[in-house]
Amino acid sequence: MGRNPVVGRQGPAYHAAVIPAEGAAPRLQVRQIRSGIGHPETMRRTLRALGLKRHQSVSEVPNNASVRGMIIKVRHLVEVAPAQEK
Repeated sequence: MGRNPVVGRQGPAYHAAVIPAEGAAPRLQVRQIRSGIGHPETMRRTLRALGLKRHQSVSEVPNNASVRGMIIKVRHLVEVAPAQEK
């Protein structure tokens, strides 16, 4: 049997989203990069509250304290970037 290719790429340093400060961007673009399957129901409900319905879906949310708290809860499942202005 071969070596597990995931070894060496585990832990929060490889999966945790970096959230911009509130003053840096008024809105955030959140993309779900990992599935909610196998995670607690509260995390799956948090993904739905952020507007993420399935893997690779993208949602634009305001950058405020409550949304940042939700992103912190599921930071290993999402990718965060400042939203592009229209």
